[in-house]
Amino acid sequence: MPTISWLSLSWCALPVLMICGIYLYWQGKPSEILLSSARMTLQLIGVGYILVALFGNPSIWLTLVVLVVMISAASWIAIRPVRHHKGFLKPAFIALGLAVSLHLLITLKLVLDVDVWYEPRVMIPLAGMYFANTMNAISLAAERYHAELHEGKDEKQARLNAFHAAMIPQINGLLAVGLVALPGMMTGQILSGVSPLIAVRYQIMIMTMILGTSGMGAAMMLWLLGRRYRIAPVVTEVVK
Repeated sequence: MPTISWLSLSWCALPVLMICGIYLYWQGKPSEILLSSARMTLQLIGVGYILVALFGNPSIWLTLVVLVVMISAASWIAIRPVRHHKGFLKPAFIALGLAVSLHLLITLKLVLDVDVWYEPRVMIPLAGMYFANTMNAISLAAERYHAELHEGKDEKQARLNAFHAAMIPQINGLLAVGLVALPGMMTGQILSGVSPLIAVRYQIMIMTMILGTSGMGAAMMLWLLGRRYRIAPVVTEVVK
């Protein structure tokens, strides 16, 4: 598999510039695209150096620190659509923590049967995928739940509609895999020389676990928000 040079990597700026051009043509502001792309680049370069150090010196404490940073960042990003309202950050943190912890346990001990659970080379990539997808599900659920209540919907109906919306990306992904696209992990393994039949098993594991973390995370988030709504009706003023 060829190594990508920094000069070759610079061509990846073309898609970013094209999307910025669309924003400008439609008289929008491309600043969010530029800032997020720059942040992505710096974050990935930084985490690359961190992972090299972690992989060379495995430590349970360093792994836990990385996981705490992950869940904190994921919780904050998850509530971005509703951040100007109070009462969403704590439920997001709890939902992420419970959903991802359970599915990491299933993955590491039941599926992979690893000897050292905190091995950074295994734990961190899996946790990253689980946190990212659960974060998106929670974000969609929170935004839709808030919108449904704001429109005067019954709390139970708002919860159901929000859960359906949160699960759309995951269900679409399950339906499309193998027919429309080969997912990232499977593609990476195939490019690195792993047998497609082995890569398939890993991808099935990842997609089922992501389905579980996303669904459980969204459901937990909605349950916690609904509990606040039912216990203290005044919370409707918070989510509106």
